[in-house]
Amino acid sequence: MKITHTEIYRFSIPMEPFVIATGTMHFAQNVFIKIYTDKGIYGVGECSAFPMIVGETQETCLAMAKDFAQIWKGKNPLEIPERMADLLAYADHNATIKSAFDMALFDIAAKNAQLPLYQFLGGSKRVIETDMTIGIDTPEGMAATAVKYQKNGCNIIKIKLGKKVNEDIERVKKIREAVGEHMTLRLDANQGWSFDDALFALGELESQNIEFCEQPMRTWYDDRLPELALNSPIKLMADESCYNHHDARKLIQSKACEYLNIKFAKSGGILEAQKIHEEALQTGVKCMIGSMLESRIALSANLHFALASPNVIYFDLDTCLLGHLVDPVVGGLTYEGYSLTVPDELGIGADADEAFLKTCGKWIV
Repeated sequence: MKITHTEIYRFSIPMEPFVIATGTMHFAQNVFIKIYTDKGIYGVGECSAFPMIVGETQETCLAMAKDFAQIWKGKNPLEIPERMADLLAYADHNATIKSAFDMALFDIAAKNAQLPLYQFLGGSKRVIETDMTIGIDTPEGMAATAVKYQKNGCNIIKIKLGKKVNEDIERVKKIREAVGEHMTLRLDANQGWSFDDALFALGELESQNIEFCEQPMRTWYDDRLPELALNSPIKLMADESCYNHHDARKLIQSKACEYLNIKFAKSGGILEAQKIHEEALQTGVKCMIGSMLESRIALSANLHFALASPNVIYFDLDTCLLGHLVDPVVGGLTYEGYSLTVPDELGIGADADEAFLKTCGKWIV
């Protein structure tokens, strides 16, 4: 099987403004690709650029996508490690756009094997429940949003923090007061705190029954994560500190956190995500599958991976519920309340709506 050409789309999805510690997003800066082969099989991939986290924009993703597509022309898409090595040999980093290309390869491979992706990866179906994320707002506004989600049947809230630490503490306390004791609350500071702020906030919030706190400090303080983990009454999860399996190994060996958050936009796709999961599995460190602002295309691939990854027990796959104003997807995962299922169609089982694609910028390489 050989790759003949690749279609690249500027896949911008309008959305309600979403605020985290590092900035505000007004639309999902996504890129969608289709990789075609000489056997009549094509694979789809999607990535969501989040520049304040990974340093990639939609423009950089589009530029690199054109180069990557040229590199792969005439090559075998079923040789996934070799193809991803081609991209690494050409350019380090750029994990976000690499994840779209990785995803398309796995889609082709699963379709070629006549299997849904989760089965191709060795998985089986299980019940998956996502959390819902609340962006930074006033304490009262965030509490009201939490109550709205609770009334809609949500059981797990992830609270974005990382601005002024005393206001962050107030935000969490207001939410806990509003939703009661039984709702699961998670924190995500998105690197917004200093070491002292993190230690103070986590101590002050010990009484609020918090499941874990994600990425409390900037990554350049990773050397202090073990000290924070040792002294924090709330368990820590590494997100921006964990891009690849080498990061995972170092975090685990230094006892810097209890959990890892795997995101394709950081890992470069499924292949490296599997390696992170393996590092965690060997040591019993549990993982979460997370996401940026992807549509249900990439979220479907996320869920397929999670179904084949037993150490993934936490799920943050709510991105297209966070204010996407259009759904540009045909097929793919479905939500029943906040429970997720993937279809048993071959491959990822999701594709872009052709009518939406006609509104997108397009390049063929």
